[in-house]
Amino acid sequence: MSTHRTANRQRNLFPKRTKELKSVVHSAPGWKLFGKVPPRENLQKTSRIIQQEYEARTGRTCKPPPQSSRRKNFEFEPLSTTALILEDRPSNLPAKSVEEALRHRQEYDEMVAEAKKREIKEAHKRKKIMKERFKQEENIASAMVIWINEILPNWEVMRSTRRVRELWWQGLPPSVRGKVWSLAVGNELNITPELYEIFLSRAKERWKSFSETNSENDVEGVSVADREASLELIKLDISRTFPSLYIFQKGGPYHDVLHSILGAYTCYRPDVGYVQGMSFIAAVLILNLEEADAFIAFANLLNKPCQLAFFRVDHSMMLRYFATFEVFFEENLSKLFLHFKSYSLTPDIYLIDWIFTLYSKSLPLDLACRVWDVFCRDGEEFLFRTGLGILRLYEDILLQMDFIHIAQFLTKLPEDITSEKLFTCIAAIQMQNSTKKWTQVFASVMKDIKEGDKNNSPALKS
Repeated sequence: MSTHRTANRQRNLFPKRTKELKSVVHSAPGWKLFGKVPPRENLQKTSRIIQQEYEARTGRTCKPPPQSSRRKNFEFEPLSTTALILEDRPSNLPAKSVEEALRHRQEYDEMVAEAKKREIKEAHKRKKIMKERFKQEENIASAMVIWINEILPNWEVMRSTRRVRELWWQGLPPSVRGKVWSLAVGNELNITPELYEIFLSRAKERWKSFSETNSENDVEGVSVADREASLELIKLDISRTFPSLYIFQKGGPYHDVLHSILGAYTCYRPDVGYVQGMSFIAAVLILNLEEADAFIAFANLLNKPCQLAFFRVDHSMMLRYFATFEVFFEENLSKLFLHFKSYSLTPDIYLIDWIFTLYSKSLPLDLACRVWDVFCRDGEEFLFRTGLGILRLYEDILLQMDFIHIAQFLTKLPEDITSEKLFTCIAAIQMQNSTKKWTQVFASVMKDIKEGDKNNSPALKS
C-alpha cells in the first residue's frame, strides 16, 4: 500500500517538477547515446537551483553566509577551498569561539597575501620575458638592416672588422643566416647547382637499381652491400632527425629534400659515404638555405679538417683534437678536469656526439643555430670552446656526479639551457694556454700522441 502511494506521489511530482524546471533544462545541453536517447533532465544542478528547490519544499529561506558580503570586497578572490576557513560551522556543531574566528581570519589573510605575492611575482616575470622578447626582436630588426645594407655588400672588406665580429657574436638575424653561413663556409670544392643535380640523378638511379637487383659487384671501390647499408642508414636517420618538428619524417615537407642531399653526398664522396649524425647537419642547412645551396654548404662543411677527421673516423686526428681539448679543459676548469680524470672519463665519451652533429642534436635548435653562427666565424676552435662552455655552465652539478651520471647528463643536456647563460660561460673560456693559442697547441700535440703520453681513449682503440 505504501509502495502504491509512493508511486502515485512520484507520478504527481515529476510532471510538476518538469514544468517548474523546464526553462532551466531546456537551456542546458543534454546528451544522447547513438542519437536515440533524449536529453537528460537530471543534469547536475547548480547550488542556486538546489537552494530554490529546497526553499519551495520547506518554505524556508536560506540566509546567505555572514562572510559572503565581506568577501566580495576583496581585490583578490582566492580559491573557494582557501576561503572555507572563514565559514561558520554547521548549526549542529559547536560555534567558533571569538579567538578561533580571529585566528582563522588571520590565517586567511596570510594565505591571501601569499597568493597575491605569487601572482604579482608571476606577473613581473611575464612582463620581463615580454620586454626581453620585444628588445630581442628590435635588436634583430636593426641588425638585419646593418647586415643587408652594409656588411653583405662589402663582405670581404668588413667580415673581419671588430664591429662585424661583435655583431656576429650576438647571433645572426634569421633572414641573413643562410647567406652568411654560405659566405663564411665558402666553396673551395667549386660545387655548382648543376653538379648537385648530376649526383642527385646518379643517386636516384642507384636507389632504383638497388631496389631491382642484389648485385654484389663493386662500384667505384665500394661494395654494393656497403652502399645499401648506407642508404638504409639514411632512411633510419632521417626518421630520427628533429622528430619534434615533424618536417623531416616521411610525409613531411622536407623529407625528400633531406633524403636527396644525403643521397647525393654519398655519390659525391663515396670514400666518406653516409655517417650517422650527418642528417642533423644537413637538416639545419635545409632550414636556412635553398636545396642546392644547402648541398654546397654541406659538402664544403664536411670537407673541413675537423669534420673530415671525425666522419672518416681518423683515429689519430681525433686523438689530436681530444688531446688539445684537454689542454684547455685543464687550463680553464682544473677542478672539474681532475674530477673527470679520477673517473677516467675521457672527452670522446661526450665530445663525439657534439662534434658529429655540431651541437644540433644536443642543444635546442635556436641555440644550436647561434653556436653555428660563431662556428662559421671562428672555425673548429669554437666547437671545442662551446664544449668547455657547457662544462663550465654545469660544473657545480657535474662535480657531484659519478662516471655513469656524468656520461648520461652530458649525453642528454637539460632542455631549459638558455642562450644567454651558455654564451656567458663560453665567453669566460680562454682559448690560450700560456702563450699558445688553439692552432699552436693543436700543432704541438702530435709528438705527445706518438709517445702515447696523452688521451688513452678506450672508445677509440681498435
